[in-house]
Amino acid sequence: MVQYTPVEYNPFVKETVHNPFPVYRRLRDEAPVYHNADVGFWALSRYQDVIDAHLDTDAFSSAHGVTIEGADQGAPFLITKDPPEHTRHRKIVARMFTPRRIALLEPFIRRTAADLLDRLRGADRFDLVQDFSIRLPLDVISELIGIPVERRERIHELSDRIAARSEDMTTPPEVYEASAELWGLLAELVSDRRRDPGDDVITLLMNTPVENEDGTTRALDDGELASRFLELAFAGHETVAKLIPNGAIALSWYPDQRRELAADPSLIPNAVEEMLRWDPPSHYQGRWTLKDVELHGTVIPEGQRVILVTGSAVHDERKYPDPELFDVHRDIDRHVSFGFGRHLCLGASLARLETRVAFEELLKRFPDFHFDETGVERHYSGNVRGLSSLPLLVERSAAV
Repeated sequence: MVQYTPVEYNPFVKETVHNPFPVYRRLRDEAPVYHNADVGFWALSRYQDVIDAHLDTDAFSSAHGVTIEGADQGAPFLITKDPPEHTRHRKIVARMFTPRRIALLEPFIRRTAADLLDRLRGADRFDLVQDFSIRLPLDVISELIGIPVERRERIHELSDRIAARSEDMTTPPEVYEASAELWGLLAELVSDRRRDPGDDVITLLMNTPVENEDGTTRALDDGELASRFLELAFAGHETVAKLIPNGAIALSWYPDQRRELAADPSLIPNAVEEMLRWDPPSHYQGRWTLKDVELHGTVIPEGQRVILVTGSAVHDERKYPDPELFDVHRDIDRHVSFGFGRHLCLGASLARLETRVAFEELLKRFPDFHFDETGVERHYSGNVRGLSSLPLLVERSAAV
């Protein structure tokens, strides 16, 4: 007789980081309102529950931080603000992500992707992460917000260090050191813009007034500008840097679909949506209960950390048939992979554009590839899920 063991979920356990999906399924089926008393959080794992929590800002607050450990509580970022402050600041930043501004970036994105991949044409093997997926979005967001070329690599290194976490739930000292260095670096760039304005987002933000609670307006101060700079620089490249290799793994496991995309690139936009669903770059978002919440017969008390498990929601059989299968033809009517509601990621359209162009250019040159499992390295961090190394092996007869 097999003895039943209650499901245990801790996103910092290495086995779960490597493959969280079996645990997610048990959460959805056995404990849709899960409580980890030792670590100190609750978790919602079903698709509709996650959607509803994103929309219910009266019950679920972002102001206490969006990580489990709460290290980001009080940080001056949009993602850790509630209305009305969030609304006022989001209106300003949203101006940089208009459809027109994003569309104008496509030629630059394509040139950048083509240049990076053309350097690899003669290779039988290359690291998709180090040689491509890091560099493309880093160059794009840097171009958009005005980060000089000589600063970009350092910003990526510091961003990776900021996201790092230990299995024992502690935040390594290096995280705080990296945060301080990155803040200082970006503050310098803000000062540079004060002296020498340019045609970039930071200059735009400098010249755009923010509305106060009493209806008056003011300019953003240097600290606020550095905060906008930091969150745009971090989120603007980390998402795509992780999504591209996650998608490449899917296309390695499903070679018939990869060849279908190479033969018909018009299928790639929907394939990007499926990549976002199949293994999104962010697997949970943290919230804080502002009142008691009753769900599935369980009450989550006021004043509790709750994580909305995106990685589980997008694999919920109640929403997606055969969710473990990767299917570029899947009909996806709405996503939670970029958040939902008020905190829907401002850069979602840019991330989709970058990923689409990345795979159009990648499959044009390398329609057949697989990866070397012995060389795969996973980036061990908080709610960001992705790889730090993915060696691709290219079929030379198929490369063009």
